Amino acid sequence: MYLLRLALRSLLNRRFSALLTVLAIALSVTLLLGVEKIRTEARASFAGTISGTDLIVGPRTGSVQLLLYSVFRIGHPSANMRWDSFQRIADHPRVAWALPISLGDSHRGYKVMGTSADYFLHYRHGRDRALAFAEGKAFADLYDAVLGADVAREQGYVLGSELVLAHGTGSVSFVEHADKPFRVSGILEKTGTPVDRTIHVSLQGLEALHVDWRQGMPARGAARISAEQARDMALTPSSITAALLGLDSRVATFAVQRDINRFPDEPLMAVLPGVALQELWSLLGVAEKALFIVSVFVVLTGLVGMLTAILSSLNERRREMAILRSVGARPRHIFSLLLLEAFGLALAGALLGVGLMYLTLWLAQPLILSHYGLFIPITAPGPWEWTLLGGILLAAVLMGSVPAWRAYRQSLIDGLSIRT
Repeated sequence: MYLLRLALRSLLNRRFSALLTVLAIALSVTLLLGVEKIRTEARASFAGTISGTDLIVGPRTGSVQLLLYSVFRIGHPSANMRWDSFQRIADHPRVAWALPISLGDSHRGYKVMGTSADYFLHYRHGRDRALAFAEGKAFADLYDAVLGADVAREQGYVLGSELVLAHGTGSVSFVEHADKPFRVSGILEKTGTPVDRTIHVSLQGLEALHVDWRQGMPARGAARISAEQARDMALTPSSITAALLGLDSRVATFAVQRDINRFPDEPLMAVLPGVALQELWSLLGVAEKALFIVSVFVVLTGLVGMLTAILSSLNERRREMAILRSVGARPRHIFSLLLLEAFGLALAGALLGVGLMYLTLWLAQPLILSHYGLFIPITAPGPWEWTLLGGILLAAVLMGSVPAWRAYRQSLIDGLSIRT
């Protein structure tokens, strides 16, 4: 116990250099644990976004791209699939349910998705959890909209609120569908997925917005069609962005996938969500490893800085060590004292780094959710994080043994002698 008190007093006596060392270690620990936390939670968030869907169908493109824009609302589709093709696929004898997805519009940066009312019955997330309404119900009218939890909370929308959708998926749009406002009919409970930041409307409602558009521009003058006139028109879409399929048996997955990939009328592809996710992780695996290695080297740099600070202070502390030896301290006590100082600096840096990591996550959580649709929960460190912290402390003790050994070898005469 007296060695611990002595080590603390010694560090307090050199508080400025000790604080700089602790801060360097803390920043490196923040980087290492932050990278690992975001990596593991991002994987969990991606994996929990969609559940119970056997196939994702869309125009022929990369499987990862199809997964990203249809499920995670990241990126843009390269093409659309025809409505009659979707109907033929939905009528397949092994398809239990089919959910159309149509993207292309937005509202204040939030994606607008056209779909059917069956979406709220069949879509699953997490561990087979269904979507639930916090308020209201699914869209029943042509101009009804169902909001994700974050959209309603951040924009202050309640049931009955009106919102004007905009053309395009950018955060800023110069073309709005102001003549056909939508009314909030329901608000979903929070899911921690991109659903929370999505505005859901019916396919017919989305089609009504563009019923008088020609060549990507709204009609003008007498050619414009009002919201009430659109109600009396045939609003069957000509194309959709993608579709989610649920099969009557998992055994039929590969057979249905093969039939869709060989679809005769247009080039389509069907991907398994789990397989597409694995392909995504394999693409990101190299970058993840490189980032982890860089983070480890940053931590080692912080520990080397601690080693340098302790070594550089040894010459100044030679008389201190000699006095300790002269009052009865054994060489092993000197050795233990230096080890305790190194361990104390590393422990303080690790604790401060964990605190900074959680503070950074708390501040960055809404930004990550808004820009990438990923919800990073703030949870206690897992076994892997504790292992990393233990490795950092062990490395600090090993590095601290270098100056401890040098102090151990110093002689009493060398410490008391006066050099000229």
